[in-house]
Amino acid sequence: MDELEIEFVVDAQLARDSIFLGDMPLCRLLLINDQQFPWFVLVPRRAEVFELYHLSLEDRAVMMAESCDLSAALADGYNATKMNVAALGNVVKQLHIHHIVRYDTDMAWPAPVWGRQSLLPYSASEIVAVRAKVAALLEGTLSFVPMV
Repeated sequence: MDELEIEFVVDAQLARDSIFLGDMPLCRLLLINDQQFPWFVLVPRRAEVFELYHLSLEDRAVMMAESCDLSAALADGYNATKMNVAALGNVVKQLHIHHIVRYDTDMAWPAPVWGRQSLLPYSASEIVAVRAKVAALLEGTLSFVPMV
């Protein structure tokens, strides 16, 4: 199949574990469906991209800018002790970058959040609140288009 014919699709595992929040110029923004941590994921809307170096130089620069701007907005908006930003890909091969707001009082601190406990899904009203908060935090800075 020609590269131009391959469509971007969010990995099935990511889709199961997350809530679609909206799109930035390059990346799709997802919320991991776990109310225990403000945990967001950026996925570049490019097909068959598994590593950062698979992106063009232009896309790498855009992804880095989106990641840094998202981290700053989340750190300020959620009063983070620390932002954990990571691209592992050991379970989900598709390139995606985790942005996890951490507090020195959270249940996993100072260890990583994954693999520590089961996900605790958001309620419908909590999802509405997170969507509104994130849209307000990103308004005007990242060309963020919230999910309609």
